[in-house]
Amino acid sequence: MARILVVEDEPAIAELITLNLRHDGHEVQVAPSSQDADDAIRAALPDLVLLDWMLPGESGVQLAQRWRRDARTRELPLLMLTARSDERDVVQGLDSGADDYLTKPFSPSVLVARIRSLLRRKAPQALDTAVQIGQLKLDPATMRVCAGDVVIKLGPTEFRLLRFLMNHPERVHSRAQLLDRVWGDHVFIEERTVDVHVKRLREALAAADCAGMVETVRGAGYRLARPVTASA
Repeated sequence: MARILVVEDEPAIAELITLNLRHDGHEVQVAPSSQDADDAIRAALPDLVLLDWMLPGESGVQLAQRWRRDARTRELPLLMLTARSDERDVVQGLDSGADDYLTKPFSPSVLVARIRSLLRRKAPQALDTAVQIGQLKLDPATMRVCAGDVVIKLGPTEFRLLRFLMNHPERVHSRAQLLDRVWGDHVFIEERTVDVHVKRLREALAAADCAGMVETVRGAGYRLARPVTASA
């Protein structure tokens, strides 16, 4: 499941998109203007933005250009929606920073397929794909975590934290980065909150002797280490 922000000022189109995305298992928020989109982005970063070209106030192209100049939103996956199909418009949309471009009218099934493709490339942790590292396996579709025959019980935040770490093994993530990707970059959460949930995650993983996989990197943050396989 991905968190998707739909920036669209036409209610009928926004409703159609929302219904299809929710049917595909995504969490959807609608912003009918560039100002509403900015407010939503400031509150929490989504996994992907569907951005209409023509908006009240700032256009989708201008919004995309501004987001690409900001370090916080530079890597945000953007799919541009527009009635403009001229080649020059397509080039302008992509040059503005959009990762993909879809012209209206469009098939809902094509829209869903393009979103899945973009998420696979830009935000693989948002997809319901099971991931396994060593004996530790996490399945987003069933919300189950296990290590061999041991079922590990996790709270929703610890589940999201483990899911992110398992999708990016061996990489060190700062507390700020984890807040951004796991909590949605919510501005009211203290960075030390991450430590509390890491502690809870380790306590849960201890039941399967996997607590040591979540490593603290002094002065940098946390990482999930692949278990060392003993050589023959």
